[in-house]
Amino acid sequence: MADNKEFLEENGGMLITLTDDEGNDVDFEFLDVIEYDHEEYIVLIENDEDADEVVILKINSLDEETEEYVSIDDEALLQAVFEKFKSQYTGDITFE
Repeated sequence: MADNKEFLEENGGMLITLTDDEGNDVDFEFLDVIEYDHEEYIVLIENDEDADEVVILKINSLDEETEEYVSIDDEALLQAVFEKFKSQYTGDITFE
């Protein structure tokens, strides 16, 4: 991705519906795709005005048209991907 800020502006507001562990559909707003250590991760935030945490999932391509999003158990990896995400938006988004 040549310009992540431009990509985010162009794709802002894109919603992705995921199914949680209990079978409930949850809408997330797409924030970005981050490449880290030769893998891609999708960064989402729940489509709720009270949401205050991003969700980072690993992207696994199943074929040319289909991909799945997999949760990450490795806290160090999650933190590294989040830090890279934050560094790309320094000054544009406030993180606490």
